[in-house]
Amino acid sequence: HLVESGGGLVQAGDSLKVSCLSSGSTFSSRAMAWFRQAPGKEREFVAALNPSALISYYSDSVKGRFTLFTENKNTVDLQMNSLEPEDTAVYFCAARRPYDGVSKEAVNYPFWGQGTQVTVSS
Repeated sequence: HLVESGGGLVQAGDSLKVSCLSSGSTFSSRAMAWFRQAPGKEREFVAALNPSALISYYSDSVKGRFTLFTENKNTVDLQMNSLEPEDTAVYFCAARRPYDGVSKEAVNYPFWGQGTQVTVSS
């Protein structure tokens, strides 16, 4: 069970942190990722974490601005800096089954949170 929190309304250039809490299984052995979906657009990959190697992956559109942090075994944060209006979307966290590798494809993630809205005004 995944629960996102921390979304909100900010201005361009501001920072915001969204968090993903996993109740039950930890992220210690499960790859997790953040995706986002803007109105009228397909869900797109944002960032992913390989927990065993502690390697993070980012889409080109957020690289250098967004950073994944492992707060504890059950919580992974996405720190978003220098936000742009184009970052406005519902942000979803997702997890794979234990020991499945990290993926940038939403179809490979069977577990999803309900999403949290991030709105960036210009």
